[in-house]
Amino acid sequence: MVIEFKDLPSSARVWIYQANRGFNDEELKQISEKIKEFLERWTVHGKALKAGFEIRYKRFIVIGLDQSQANASGCSIDASVHFIQTLEKDYNVDLLDKMNVSFKNGEYVAYKPLLDFKKMVKQKAVSPQTIVFNNLVNTKEEYTDFWEVPMTESWHSRFL
Repeated sequence: MVIEFKDLPSSARVWIYQANRGFNDEELKQISEKIKEFLERWTVHGKALKAGFEIRYKRFIVIGLDQSQANASGCSIDASVHFIQTLEKDYNVDLLDKMNVSFKNGEYVAYKPLLDFKKMVKQKAVSPQTIVFNNLVNTKEEYTDFWEVPMTESWHSRFL
């Protein structure tokens, strides 16, 4: 069952998939429809899951699951990863590589391989106050409060 992301409880589990490029408006429309279709049929042991999504900055797909009715299990998580892999192929985009960093450069969202980001930190091309996206958050509450934070408040701070 698909619900509005904003209507998910703060305890909802979230998965964040960052794209290595921004999506154009037509892609966003198509991807949104495909996500809705997937979430409508997403189940765990035959039971429908109550989930929602949003796409932020034209590059982050955020899927949230209300676990008060049912938790995602290995098979349902595998199904969601397979769905994301299908999006990667359909749109020639990387969504599953966790070894990349997205951060704000003014209003622009930059995307760099982790090694390049480390070099930027050493060269002081980014500061401790640079806004980074912590895609390791687990709940909607963490996503709301700790996803988009200064580098000093994220796991990225270990590079300082």
